[in-house]
Amino acid sequence: MGKKVFVSLSHPFSVEAPRWPYFEKAEVTSAHTMAKSNVLTQWINVPQHTGTHCDAPRHVMEYEFDGRRARYTHEMPLDAYTGDAVCLPIDIEPWGLIKPEHLEAACKKIKYDPAKLKGKIVVLCTGMHKLYDDSKAYYHYSCGTGFDAGMWFVEHKVKCVAMDMQALDHPLHTAMGLNGATRLNLMGWTGQTIVEEYKELFGEEAYAEFDRSEYIRIHGKDAYMKKFAPLEKYQIWGTWEPCHKLMLGNGIVGIENLGGDLAKVEGKTFKLYCFPLRWYMGDGSMAHVIAEIDEDQLNNVPTREYFYDGTGYADAAHGGGSGQEYMMKLFNK
Repeated sequence: MGKKVFVSLSHPFSVEAPRWPYFEKAEVTSAHTMAKSNVLTQWINVPQHTGTHCDAPRHVMEYEFDGRRARYTHEMPLDAYTGDAVCLPIDIEPWGLIKPEHLEAACKKIKYDPAKLKGKIVVLCTGMHKLYDDSKAYYHYSCGTGFDAGMWFVEHKVKCVAMDMQALDHPLHTAMGLNGATRLNLMGWTGQTIVEEYKELFGEEAYAEFDRSEYIRIHGKDAYMKKFAPLEKYQIWGTWEPCHKLMLGNGIVGIENLGGDLAKVEGKTFKLYCFPLRWYMGDGSMAHVIAEIDEDQLNNVPTREYFYDGTGYADAAHGGGSGQEYMMKLFNK
């Protein structure tokens, strides 16, 4: 065993931190400054689902599937988001829906037996963390999980799932598409809505995975109810944030927007530490996520640098990702 080292898997936080499309911008003010008071005291007003953060069951549901009222942050076990972890390198096309075959392929690639996942933390490294920015590339067009991946996590009895993406679900499973009360159906890169764009790129049948009415129209009500029964039996839409609800409803918590030096632990096993605020009746919490790993197990990649000019990410010129290149790859198939 080599020397143990700690690696940050969190994006830095500031008032310019990228935020989910309908969240308000963070506010940071100073009640005292060194020049005024010889002490610095800062006040922060921010949604706790900003940047790298964890979700509690109460974030998306009233009741967990065992019948208890969905737990708030303060009700979760101290080690809910902490434990032995494996980082799976996910190979998927832009805007793709991550399915069990992608998860199985990642396990095979790093020679990790999925049968050992019980009680473990699964970390998904898709490369989206390189595109972290206030951009359509990161939010509208992220790859993401859905119902089938959620069922895979449940069947393998994992403890927690941490992802380097904007949410525990594909963007079209969220209110960015036609789900939820807000049903934003955001304007896409080509001037059409993202729903119209997805249908043109992948077809109506592929899009139906994200839309209850479309799935029923194409496949029929019986087929819909058969597939999505694990959610519909609780009066939960099978297409609205299904991975969130399958996980959290079954007591599997989630961490979103992983970043930092995730590339250093891609494909590795390690100890993951993540502790939310002990927030009474909280729905989640920003957190600093840390990996503890043998130094000789680290991938030989540069330490990530963040260049803040109102964006909050390292662009392609500094070793980060290019959102424009990502979208060109998506729309120039």
